[in-house]
Amino acid sequence: MIRYALRCEHDHAFESWFQSSSAFDSQVKRKLVACPVCESTRVEKAIMAPQIVSKKGRETAASAPVPVQPPEAAPGAQPLVMAQEHELRAKLKELRDHIVKNADNVGERFPNEARKMHYGEIEHRPIYGEASPEEARALIEEGVEVSPLPVLPEDRN
Repeated sequence: MIRYALRCEHDHAFESWFQSSSAFDSQVKRKLVACPVCESTRVEKAIMAPQIVSKKGRETAASAPVPVQPPEAAPGAQPLVMAQEHELRAKLKELRDHIVKNADNVGERFPNEARKMHYGEIEHRPIYGEASPEEARALIEEGVEVSPLPVLPEDRN
C-alpha cells in the first residue's frame, strides 16, 4: 500500500491510499479519485516528504499514528464533508461487520491459509486474520488478493 498526498484543481489538499502507483494512475484515469471537499476528479500528486524510519525506530513508528491535517473546506462545505465522512464510516463498519460475521478468523495463520487457497492446496473460503505489513506485501507480490479490514478511529480507543 502507498499513501499519496493529493491536490485537486481547486488547490484542496487531501491524502489517499492505493495498492500501488499503477493503481493510482488507473483510478485517476477512470476518474475514480475525487476531492472530498469539491468532488473534482482533476487530481494530481502533491509534493510529499517520505517518512523514513531507522531499523531501531521501526517498531514504534509502525504503531504510531501519523497525524493527518484535514483539508481546508470551502465556505459552507463542512457539513457536507462531515455527512459524507459519517456515511463512509458507517459503510466501512458495515463491511467489516459483514466480513467478521461471514468469514473464519484464522488469526496469525492468515498468510499461510491465503497462500494455500491461492495455489489450490485447500478449498477457497472467506477468511480474515493477522499479517504483518511485510507478509501482506509478500502476498500481494505473489498475486494473492488480500485487503486490510477497515480500521475506524473509534477502534483505536
